[in-house]
Amino acid sequence: MRTIPAMIRDKSAKKPANDAPKKAAAKKAAPAKASFRRERALIKRGVWPVAGCDEAGRGPLAGPVVAAAVILDPDRIPRGIDDSKRLTAEEREKLFDRICATAQVSVAVASPARIDRDNILRASLWALKRAVVALPEAPRHVFVDGRDRLDTACDCEAVIGGDGIVLSIAAASIVAKVTRDRLMCALAQDCPGYGFEQHKGYAVPEHLDALNRLGPTVHHRSFFAPVAAARAKHMPWTVEPVQDLFSVTEVEVQVETSVEIDASANL
Repeated sequence: MRTIPAMIRDKSAKKPANDAPKKAAAKKAAPAKASFRRERALIKRGVWPVAGCDEAGRGPLAGPVVAAAVILDPDRIPRGIDDSKRLTAEEREKLFDRICATAQVSVAVASPARIDRDNILRASLWALKRAVVALPEAPRHVFVDGRDRLDTACDCEAVIGGDGIVLSIAAASIVAKVTRDRLMCALAQDCPGYGFEQHKGYAVPEHLDALNRLGPTVHHRSFFAPVAAARAKHMPWTVEPVQDLFSVTEVEVQVETSVEIDASANL
């Protein structure tokens, strides 16, 4: 007669739960939070201060581009700093106050008029450079989000996706985003009916509908296609006619037919 052990292990415990692969995949796919690793590596080499800069508002149809530069204090880094797009509005507001209380911060703004004059990329780079120059202490190294380096007096390193990788850039993204959102809420009081306080100037259906009904304001970017279309509808006298390069203009040309021949010339 076979005896049964007093304790029998549950073999099913060795098998992963049905949703274990899904959880593992989700955990693997989750983006890593921004870290202070790159800044700390520079500090170990004796390079300090190190600034991060980012902008907010390149895509909207209205409002300025806001750029921010931040030098974090290595001994007083607020917890929870990350790419502003991964945070809620409430989280951004709290971190904005903590960053401004513990770090060196500067902000620069490129107006819609400058965007119209220079184009959105140049206006953004201009604002980013001004934010770096405006820092209370001149940095010795600058991290900037994106592909384009800034023409700064110190070394500048462009980091694609930097707001989700480099902590000082993430801090700058929060400062720029909160500052711009507050500006758009203020503009909403001067321009009722457009919903700036809700969509912050982006091309959402509500904004496009308001443009079609009310026309553009002075805060809209004139050469962005939906704004240009609304301006042509509501203010056609401001739209310069486009010259037809394929039209043919008749030009009267007089040709001198008489030719004086020198008899002494060898023909």
